[in-house]
Amino acid sequence: SIPLDEAPKKKSVALAGILSAVIPGAGEFYSEDYIKSALFFGIEAVAVIAGLSYDKKGNDQTALFQEFANQNWDVKRYADWTAANARKINPNVDIMLLNVYDNQGNIVWRKLNDLENAIGQGTNYYSHRLAYKGEQQYYEMIGKYQQFKAGWNDFVDAENAYQYEYPLSPNFHIYSEQRGKANDYYNIASKAVIVILSNHVISMFDAIWTAASFNKSIQMNVTLQKEQLGYRTEYSTVLNLKYNF
Repeated sequence: SIPLDEAPKKKSVALAGILSAVIPGAGEFYSEDYIKSALFFGIEAVAVIAGLSYDKKGNDQTALFQEFANQNWDVKRYADWTAANARKINPNVDIMLLNVYDNQGNIVWRKLNDLENAIGQGTNYYSHRLAYKGEQQYYEMIGKYQQFKAGWNDFVDAENAYQYEYPLSPNFHIYSEQRGKANDYYNIASKAVIVILSNHVISMFDAIWTAASFNKSIQMNVTLQKEQLGYRTEYSTVLNLKYNF
C-alpha cells in the first residue's frame, strides 16, 4: 500500500502515439518501455545517417559524371555527325533540316530536335530528342542511348558507324558506369527514407499499444485505513497497487 498521491498515473495513449510519430521511441520511453524505445530510436538514427551519407555520395558522383560529360561529350560533334548521316539512316529526311546552326554558328536546339524527329520517323534508331544542356535528361540520354554515341570525343567514325550495332566507345561505357554508380547511391538513400517513414508509423502504433498495456498492468484498489492514535481515531486513503507482467 502506498499513499494515493504517490501512485503511478495512467499513460495517455494519444500522447504516446503522437510522441513516437514525431520521434520514434519517444512514446515507448514515455510509457516506460525503455528497451523498445532504444530500439526504435536506434533504427531511426542509423537510417538517417545512412540516408544523408548516401545522398551526399550520390551528389558527389553526379558532379563527377557531369564533369566527365562536359569534358568529353559535345553537342556540336553529335549534331554534325547526325546531319552527315541522317539520310543514310532515313533516306526520307528533308535536306533542308540538315542545317541545325544559326548565323553565329550556334546550335539551334529546336532545329536539332526537328532533325532527330525526322530521322526517327519510320526507324528505331533516333528514338529520342536531346534535352537542353544542363538538364537531368540531357545527362541521362548521352550515356544511355546509342543514338548519342557520336558525341563522345573517342568515337571512331566509319562507313558503317551509323548502324545501330556499331560498337560504343570506351568513354560511353565509362560514363554509363559513373551514372549507374550515382543511381545506386541514390537508391540506397531512397530505401533509407522508406525505413525512416516506416519506423515512424510502426513506432507510433507500438507506442499506443505499449501505453495501453501499461495502463492495463496497473490494478488499483482504494481503501480507507483506520488508525487509532490514543483517544483519537484517524482515517487515511490508501491505494493498493498490483502490477501484471
